Amino acid sequence: MAGNVVEFTDDNFQGQVLDSDMPVVVDFWASWCGPCKMIAPTIEQLADEYSGRVRIGKLDTDQNVRVAQAQEISALPTVLVYKGGQIVDKFVGVTPKAKLASALDRVL
Repeated sequence: MAGNVVEFTDDNFQGQVLDSDMPVVVDFWASWCGPCKMIAPTIEQLADEYSGRVRIGKLDTDQNVRVAQAQEISALPTVLVYKGGQIVDKFVGVTPKAKLASALDRVL
């Protein structure tokens, strides 16, 4: 993962996302997904801009099926915003940076 983007997995999801004391953004993606590649630079920019305030990362749904199923991910990319272990916002498809940033500002 690039810069401040965290790699979430089946093994670290509970601790890094659900038990986090700060808001968390998870980009659910797959290597074969074209729109996932389109949103990747936006996720990287937000990770840099919100570093230290929001944990932002990606979860490869092909490699981490358990979490993808548990979070009911049915379309890619899906970006979920968590606060206190609960989903507080959901974006499906390529989402503009301003819309994601607005969601982050609301949870801070």
